[in-house]
Amino acid sequence: MDATVYREEIELRHAVRASGERHATRARLYVSLRHEGSEGFGEVSPQPHALHGDPGEAQVRSAIERALARVREVTLREGDVPHWARASRLGDGRGSDNVAYALIEMALLDRDLRRHVTSIRDLWGPVNDTPVQSTVSVLDDEPWEIDERAARVRVKCAPGSLGGRAIQRLVELNLPVLLDFNCSATNDAEVLELLDAVSRVANVEAIEQPYAVGNVVDHAQLARQLAVPLSLDEGVRSLRDLHQIVRYRAAQMICVKPARVGGLANARTLIGRAEGLGLRAYLGGFFESPYARAVHRALADSCVREPSDLGEVVVRHPRPAALVNASFGREPSLEGLPVVFEM
Repeated sequence: MDATVYREEIELRHAVRASGERHATRARLYVSLRHEGSEGFGEVSPQPHALHGDPGEAQVRSAIERALARVREVTLREGDVPHWARASRLGDGRGSDNVAYALIEMALLDRDLRRHVTSIRDLWGPVNDTPVQSTVSVLDDEPWEIDERAARVRVKCAPGSLGGRAIQRLVELNLPVLLDFNCSATNDAEVLELLDAVSRVANVEAIEQPYAVGNVVDHAQLARQLAVPLSLDEGVRSLRDLHQIVRYRAAQMICVKPARVGGLANARTLIGRAEGLGLRAYLGGFFESPYARAVHRALADSCVREPSDLGEVVVRHPRPAALVNASFGREPSLEGLPVVFEM
């Protein structure tokens, strides 16, 4: 087994400010994984620095090197690369390992589909045309990039009063909104005050992750006071998290991000389990390229009804993603990208 990891740095056409960071640039890491004449590609888009329990790029790159060494070890011992659905079980469950094995799982799945000249939609038949969710911010004056297909808009926010410009933009939005606090709230009153203010000018569909990761008790207390559903995002990483949310009645919705939970197979399991437990699940993203977004679209169409992060990430200098006849329907454009690791 051979592998090459590439890095692309993209610049968003318009930055999006969250409570803890400003999303303006982002690294995309790709892997080309080759074995016995067949190749597959994977992609993840880690945060620049660790935040709210998510690893930063440096941690992810180290984890990818360890994970690829582990996969090669298994391949040498067993005579073939591990099955793609087994990839996440090779890690230790740390956040950086989850991202690394999500990258490798995608490449292994891509390779397997190409070898059998079949498509991910044959594996996961579409049952929905999952609506798109766009993301904007009321924390700065950057122009809003809203997908023309958007059925809901995630609005990055933080406790405090809204300025006149923010209110006017919300009035003109004319779409349901999800208020995303990104762990920035410190008490219930802050959340309730902002919800009341925004509800006067927009249709608030849900509140997302006001408190810190793992704080199911305060989320449960807040959820009982809200007139809209509460959703958890950064706090959803495993089945254990899901069961804690249900046990404490800490939320009615969850955001599942494949890279955060260890890959596509884990994401699909979490979404199915969540719906069985009465939670509404939607698929989140980390500013991926059209390649990974195509994979996530196929996953979402097979199991998600809620608006999800499936739209185009608008960047200043886009690279084309080539169309292919099978597999995911696309492959990444890696020509000219710097190599960060080979084995």
